[in-house]
Amino acid sequence: MSLEASVGEGLRAMGIELPQASHRLLARYLELIEKWNRVHNLTAVRETHRMVTTHLLDSLSILPYLESATSMLDVGTGAGLPGIPVAIARPRISVTLLDSSHKKCAFLEQAKAELGLANVDVVCERVESWHPQRSFSAGVSRAFSELADFVAQAGHLVAPGGRLIAMKGVYPFDEIARIPATHHVKEVVELDVPMLDAKRHLVLLEAA
Repeated sequence: MSLEASVGEGLRAMGIELPQASHRLLARYLELIEKWNRVHNLTAVRETHRMVTTHLLDSLSILPYLESATSMLDVGTGAGLPGIPVAIARPRISVTLLDSSHKKCAFLEQAKAELGLANVDVVCERVESWHPQRSFSAGVSRAFSELADFVAQAGHLVAPGGRLIAMKGVYPFDEIARIPATHHVKEVVELDVPMLDAKRHLVLLEAA
């Protein structure tokens, strides 16, 4: 099965309908990761077909929780996860990819250019020291840090009424107990990612 066909199969399993052009972009994105991985070690997963589940489908599992978002900040985005898959699947959302690694930001700029992602911006800064002129309707992290650190470092970047969205593995009981009083947990959702043999939870946080 071709990579593009594998992407399409995964999307169908999740009930995500996208035009064929988006299937091609998602497959091309994984090919770019695989190419850069040979030199720069962007992700631990090396094979593109494994990336379909562990990177793409995992990233796209948050789409239902971004329905009202017009802008999204991907904190500690690394290779662009979940930001680039979200940007491809939801072109109406303005996605900012934030990472402090110049190596990873170079990849992100290349991916943005090669994939023609007009709704993506790349910022090479540390989250705690970055103070943009605008705020975001959603701030997302995927394996970036503990919840308390995420709230402390990224809370100021989310607009009033917006959300911090943290992608986690097993239910993070201990981390939730350490969340600062400035925020509260709105909901913890168990995600179902097809063909992924691991627990996934989404923690939705709002300002107190």
